[in-house]
Amino acid sequence: MALINTEIKPFNATAFKDGEFVEVSNKDIEGKWAVFFFYPADFTFVCPTELGDLADHYEELQKRGVEVFSVSTDTHFTHKAWHETSDTIGKIKYGMIGDPTGEITRNFDVMREGQGLADRGTFVVDPDGVIQVMEITAEGVGRDAEELVRKIKAAQYVRDNPGQVCPAAWKEGEDTLAPSLDLVGKI
Repeated sequence: MALINTEIKPFNATAFKDGEFVEVSNKDIEGKWAVFFFYPADFTFVCPTELGDLADHYEELQKRGVEVFSVSTDTHFTHKAWHETSDTIGKIKYGMIGDPTGEITRNFDVMREGQGLADRGTFVVDPDGVIQVMEITAEGVGRDAEELVRKIKAAQYVRDNPGQVCPAAWKEGEDTLAPSLDLVGKI
């Protein structure tokens, strides 16, 4: 799980997006921010609530230059069927990657071996293809897209402002810190 500050591994996959199947690879995110949002399976319980929440924030993420991909070990055909039968999933505009071989899921170290399912894992990748944020939660713990957006804003701020860091619970526009010897023991 030591993936922070490492480059993502090359991948090729088929995704369901905008009513069609599209080929997706690591080349598609070069020079862009991206989120890889792993979840256990289509047609389940917590997963649609998370994916719907993420769909509600997709436009804001797009405005920030962030592409979003949900990933499960289901096929792109299953994603299409789910998209067509669920109002919650039907509002998704981001790419839903099918990873039936588990290659991408293993690349991000979130495969539940023996089950063939992904853990709930979120990865924010910078324009250089380097993982800047990761979050893994237990099966029953759904994620919050608003908190993900906050983390992306912080990661983008730090990238754009070398020498600055964002303290806990930082919100866009708030003060940041410039780490230095003078701050040691004063916070």
